[in-house]
Amino acid sequence: MTKKDIVLRISDETTLKQSDVKRIVQKTFDYMIEALIRGEKIELRNFGVFRIKQRKSRTGRNPRTGEIIPVPPRKVVVFKPGLEMKKKIK
Repeated sequence: MTKKDIVLRISDETTLKQSDVKRIVQKTFDYMIEALIRGEKIELRNFGVFRIKQRKSRTGRNPRTGEIIPVPPRKVVVFKPGLEMKKKIK
């Protein structure tokens, strides 16, 4: 499912125009990204939690040459599904 699919479904199920829904969905994503940048977690009840996790530095290997290379530490976004989502998926 893409952002466009989400916009179309919301627009079809409501009286809102696609352009308005697109702006709302994009603004929601923008605010979520801003919160993650600030180090905040995003908790959406019955859906899940997004947060930033710091990965440690490690050594990696170039698959083509086999050369060992250092991989620097970095931040990654992790998602933990909520109970309601887990129940529905099973």
